[in-house]
Amino acid sequence: MKNWLFAVAAIVTVSVGAQTNPKIYDIIDAVSAERIEQDITTLAGFGTRNTFSDTVSNTRGIGAARRWIKSEFETISKSCNNCLDVFYQKDFVKAEGNRRVPQDTWIVNVAAVQKGTKYPNRYIIMSGDIDSRNSDGSDFTKDAPGANDNASGMAGAIEAARVLSKYKFESSIVYLGLSGEEQGLFGGAGFAAFAKEQGWDIIGVLNNDMIGNIKGVDGVISNVDFRIFSEPVPPTETEEERRRRRFYGGEVDGISRQLARYVYETTKTYMPEMNPMMIYRLDRFGRGGHHRPFNDLGFAGIRIMEAHENYTQQHQDIRTENGIEYGDKLKFVNFDYAKKLTAVNAISMASLAWAPPAPKNVAIGGIVEPSAKLKWDKVNGAAGYKIYWRDTTSPTWDYSRYVGDVSEFTLDGIVIDNYFFGVAAVGTNGHESVVVFPSGVFR
Repeated sequence: MKNWLFAVAAIVTVSVGAQTNPKIYDIIDAVSAERIEQDITTLAGFGTRNTFSDTVSNTRGIGAARRWIKSEFETISKSCNNCLDVFYQKDFVKAEGNRRVPQDTWIVNVAAVQKGTKYPNRYIIMSGDIDSRNSDGSDFTKDAPGANDNASGMAGAIEAARVLSKYKFESSIVYLGLSGEEQGLFGGAGFAAFAKEQGWDIIGVLNNDMIGNIKGVDGVISNVDFRIFSEPVPPTETEEERRRRRFYGGEVDGISRQLARYVYETTKTYMPEMNPMMIYRLDRFGRGGHHRPFNDLGFAGIRIMEAHENYTQQHQDIRTENGIEYGDKLKFVNFDYAKKLTAVNAISMASLAWAPPAPKNVAIGGIVEPSAKLKWDKVNGAAGYKIYWRDTTSPTWDYSRYVGDVSEFTLDGIVIDNYFFGVAAVGTNGHESVVVFPSGVFR
């Protein structure tokens, strides 16, 4: 009986000790399905947003769409005392040698930057794609409303800007519309290169591509499931880093995978009704998204999207065949679901932007000992640190211990061989950085 009472007391202690920020719930409540519906309706109303479509008209084509997006960001900025730096970022793409590029064109992205108060050069990015396509990605005259793919993701980024611009954050947040996705991820490649040239310290990229469909082509209907795609390790890792992984582990513990786990845990904490699905893959099988160009340059980036796709609505000319209605129409978008996934993004970015930087130079030791030792370099703004560990087959960090404002700690009785470990920095407000997997070993 005493043992049973002790177990109950331990559970209660853990539950009461869990930290949540009431502001995060306010952010969730502030996201509006009605505003998202209005924005998706506007974007789909431009007829086509194909990368090579009209840039002069004010009512049709990608030019009208990107000008409208920029005007929305500017309106949001005015309401927060010019808290957003709104600008175009563009690169020129030539048709020569590229079968998916029918003509030379400017790839124009739209960015709105909300500067952080303490770490202005640390950036969290939420992106959505501006462009759309029909059955032929090079056909820039025929209708391609792209209501779900990807007016939904773009509308989510605009709505996140409306909500989060009401708050001050220690790190910077970027709300980003990217172009040229359908023809080769041009917009993401251009902006990733721009960020690298500017010396931005990018914490993570949350790429939202299709966040509005709840009915899959397989008949499954769910307004709570969504997927988080992330690559296992960065493509920029060195041969020495690959060699160390063979002996010490970490095959599924790259920076993008840690970002995915952060979004997963934040969602389960504040929106437990949602079902985030961790997909251990860069993107859908054989396909790509705008987080990949950031990954290519060594930045953490993930794709957030619906769990149940409907391929009769993606990349399709608008038509009806054999009783099946094809095309990416407004009628197929579930705006309440898009609201939920927008909230997932907003609270993940807010949590990261309110958190201190992640610890540096995390190292692990404890070989042939009945314990695991970790040490790290302290970071400015951290009130303390939390050690995480998990079974080697677990997708999520399942155990943790707050160890205070120290730079090393020994977990007695936790055998290093049986678990994976990581360390996060914790701020005075309780918000945590992403978990950092050890990159070094010591004895």
